[in-house]
Amino acid sequence: MYCIVDIETTGNGIKGNRITEISIFKFDGHEIVDEFTSLVNPECEIPYFITGLTGIDNALVRDAPKLEDIAPKILEITADTIFVAHSVNFDYNVIKNELKGIGLEFSRKKLCTVRLSRKLLPGYNSYSLGKLCSAIGIPLTDRHRARGDAHATVLLFHKLLRSPSAESVFKTFLNARSQEATLPPALPKAEFEKLPSTPGVYYFKDAKGKIIYVGKAINIKKRVLSHFYDKATKELALCGDTAFLDFEETGSELIALLLESSEIKKHYPKYNSAQKRNIQQYGIFYYEDRSGILHLAYNKLKMAPNALAIFYSTTECRLYMEALCETHGLCPKYCHLQENISSCSHYKIKQCIGICTDLSRLEAYNTKVLKAISSLRNSKEDYIIKLKGRTKEEVAFIIVANGVYSGYGFVPSDIQIDHPNDLDFYLIPQKNTLETQRLVESFVRKNPSKVLEITKEKLSV
Repeated sequence: MYCIVDIETTGNGIKGNRITEISIFKFDGHEIVDEFTSLVNPECEIPYFITGLTGIDNALVRDAPKLEDIAPKILEITADTIFVAHSVNFDYNVIKNELKGIGLEFSRKKLCTVRLSRKLLPGYNSYSLGKLCSAIGIPLTDRHRARGDAHATVLLFHKLLRSPSAESVFKTFLNARSQEATLPPALPKAEFEKLPSTPGVYYFKDAKGKIIYVGKAINIKKRVLSHFYDKATKELALCGDTAFLDFEETGSELIALLLESSEIKKHYPKYNSAQKRNIQQYGIFYYEDRSGILHLAYNKLKMAPNALAIFYSTTECRLYMEALCETHGLCPKYCHLQENISSCSHYKIKQCIGICTDLSRLEAYNTKVLKAISSLRNSKEDYIIKLKGRTKEEVAFIIVANGVYSGYGFVPSDIQIDHPNDLDFYLIPQKNTLETQRLVESFVRKNPSKVLEITKEKLSV
């Protein structure tokens, strides 16, 4: 037994969407055995553009029953049936979320007539309900009203049930492990099945093959699937526009991050926003106070004269300053890790020689600060980061020359590398940006064991 469903809503995404009209046809595969159709008072204003589309306005639903009044009928008519709708995830998730809001659980098996139509009725330019019904001769009256659209979906579903291969296709779609009901309506299952469970970059593309979203993942397949389960308005719009998927394996998360950044700036996808923001930079600098004490401090880069090192968050700055204090025995007070105190009492750093309480140690303390400054100035600017390859037969690498990210590459494990120049053949050059610089420098600080200095000596990669 099936229940073919259509709803009209206030149009504010899944979580903010309220039902304004619902129509349910109970269908046994041959004929309609029951029907329930009702306007619904959403208990909120209906936007003008929704009224323009559906004809449903605030006055029309003012005296309509609220969802809690008709919920028992919805549960009754859909009990022990398969929930069917055109783009089923939208209707199903709105109803499920609305019922949850009044304390009711809703769980039904699902079938999507968009995905079924693509499988059983291939070759049409569009699978929107209106255009598909027009193409195959199904009458559709009262478009964008719940009963009209639901009844047309019943006729379409009747046709799908009698299509060649319908039995095996329906069986596959209803298999709990098939994921057919989870995938976006326009996305063929084969597009999802081709994805690997490895680190890399993935691409969402629209029906014309245009890239509309770029993401990175440690497990590409798992991450892509999470988009389909996400009910945020942006994710629903993204999935609704997705017709194709693509990917590129990278072997490591760092290269995935770098490639993602590059691809976003190259394609400027519609649904990417995170890396379109300006990046705030912070710098570590030093100065001498009136007592002759050398201070290390950090601030926004434009406020940090002749910065010794650049960071991309205050947290990174602070952690690095703490490490400098520990390594060189500096005073947390004069590294500005503690403010407005007479003497330092940092919970973590205990190596301060007491300059904050005894100026007689000024010269010895300043010598320590100068060594710390020297270490910052002489930090490695030419180095290689060694990473896992895409397979066990290769090694990945990232090259930084003169402090600038140059690109990444993959070299066969059995190739002997005697000099950094030997890697040029395998290098995939990349443009250095603030984002890639931040990614590389942050990784190096956290993973020094993976960094190899470039020298004239033999280099093992």
